[in-house]
Amino acid sequence: MSYQSLIGKPAPPITLDNYDGQSFTFTPGEKGLPTALFFYPESGSYGCTKQACQFRDAIAEKDTFGPGKVQIIGISPDPVAKQKAFVEKQKLTYPVLSDVKKEVFKVYGIGKGMLGLAAVARVTFIVDKKGIVRDALDATMNYGAHSKFVEKWLARLQTEDEATAETPTTPAVETATAEAPKWGAENSSI
Repeated sequence: MSYQSLIGKPAPPITLDNYDGQSFTFTPGEKGLPTALFFYPESGSYGCTKQACQFRDAIAEKDTFGPGKVQIIGISPDPVAKQKAFVEKQKLTYPVLSDVKKEVFKVYGIGKGMLGLAAVARVTFIVDKKGIVRDALDATMNYGAHSKFVEKWLARLQTEDEATAETPTTPAVETATAEAPKWGAENSSI
């Protein structure tokens, strides 16, 4: 199964240990918020640190990432102790989950990255507030693309929500219409 096969389908639920050693469960659609799930190769590596900090900074600085607007969840195959050190050193403000057995990576269809050179690919999923996977970005080398990808999707989802909110909910008014012409053999000119 490829990660792309999840697009348009309900996101699989996740239960893994968070960096603090506590079990963390993500139930898609439960909080009514869009979610960015970003899977990455290794806590503390250069690209992964930059990526994780871009999400941290976006939460602090950008309105689209503000409280009550999105849930950010990071996942790597690192053990809890390494995740804890990573979160504390980088002052990350969101769950960073440990998937040592790569079970969730498999469920989400994420394989190796960089033509097999990286143990896992860097893939970010956008899950809408109803729990449906809307899109995914596989860019192992381009760690900087992930927060931009999420930001564009958050803007799109907000626009969709606003369009839905503007749709009138009053019942349609019945209007009288003239009888449509009948197109049968009697009206045929052939």
